[in-house]
Amino acid sequence: MKAVNLVTLLLVIIGAVNWGLVGAFDFNLVSALFGDGSAVARGVYVLVGLSGLWQLALFVRALQIDEPRAEAGGRLAR
Repeated sequence: MKAVNLVTLLLVIIGAVNWGLVGAFDFNLVSALFGDGSAVARGVYVLVGLSGLWQLALFVRALQIDEPRAEAGGRLAR
């Protein structure tokens, strides 16, 4: 499971960098690498989207078990 978490986190980071480039420079790295509208580019977008959902589920689970507070050693204000 740790490998899946790392791969999905990497894909989410790649997606964030791509959106940053689109917003700042109107440059889509995925389209530049794989072709605008190509099947490979669409596959990358789908994988990034699914990875985002996976990471969202992990985030919600971490909040439900109060993991951020546990990792901070209870130093966070209530």
